Order: sequence, then C-alpha cells, then structure tokens
Amino acid sequence: DGELMFQQVPLVEIDGMKLVQTRAILSYIAGRYNLYGKDLKERALIDMYVEGITDLMQMILMFPFLPPEAKEKNLESIKEKATNRYFPVFEKALKQHGQDFLVGNKFSWADVQLTEAILAVEEKIPAVLSAFPQLQAFKTRMSNMPTIKKFLQPGSPRKPPPDEHYVQTVRKILKI
Repeated sequence: DGELMFQQVPLVEIDGMKLVQTRAILSYIAGRYNLYGKDLKERALIDMYVEGITDLMQMILMFPFLPPEAKEKNLESIKEKATNRYFPVFEKALKQHGQDFLVGNKFSWADVQLTEAILAVEEKIPAVLSAFPQLQAFKTRMSNMPTIKKFLQPGSPRKPPPDEHYVQTVRKILKI
C-alpha cells in the first residue's frame, strides 16, 4: 500500500514519520536519544566503527543460511576476520583512548553495536576475546549497564539465533 518505500522491511514509525532502511532508522534513533556523539568528528568516528561492525555482523547474520558444507569454512573465516581485522581495531581504540567507551567518554551507538557483535561472535566462537583484554573489559562494562543487563536476561526481547524452521523458510523464500 506504499508504506514501504522500497517494498521491504524494516519500517519504524516514530515521531510521526515512517522510516525505512536500517541505517537511517538506527541513525535517527541514535541522534534522537543522544547516542551519536557531541559533534561531527565524533559522529564520523561512530559511523566508521559502526560500518566496520556491520561488515563483521553480515558474516554472522548470513551464517545460519549457509549450506551445511560451507559452515565450517565460513566459521574459520569469521574467526580469522574477527581476530585479525575487526577486534584489533577496537582493542587499539579502547587502549589508546583510555576511556570506557569507543568515542569521547560517553555511551554511543557504536558501543551498542560493538557489544552486539562481540556477543554474536562469542555465540559461535566462545574464546574469541582471549587475546583482547580491552574488549573483555568493555564487554563486561557494557553487559553490566542496567538496561543492557536487563535486555540480556533470559526471557528478554533479545532476538534468539534463528532456529531450523526459520532458516529453512528464509532459504526457501530466497531460493538459496
């Protein structure tokens, strides 16, 4: 009926607007709730971190939909890229910055995204943070923030990993 600008989800109705496209939705929410830095420089850093995290998350999100014979190879690729390309960037940023958060000394959208990525990678590769003490401490800090801690509890609205029925339905629809 024209509600979906590009005829696909997600769609979020907020502040009298109908927003589509994940990046636009997240940027708006981050700005609205003061999670998008204090100036353009911080916003650019947040965007860079979020884009890198998004690249890593794409691999994680596609994993359940891979054919069984490709999963082991893909898991190795996720581990290699997480430990050699992505996590070292965040480890270095936290160490050099010397603060509790990635940008400034204020909780931002990038912190939320990084926490989500760490948890998602750990679901597949439990010891992935063993060489990253800054990220281990970061994950602990973020996971103990009251709202995040509540969200991570069993029975929360956190979306569980896709089950086999969901995977088969998506594979059928996408013909993969």
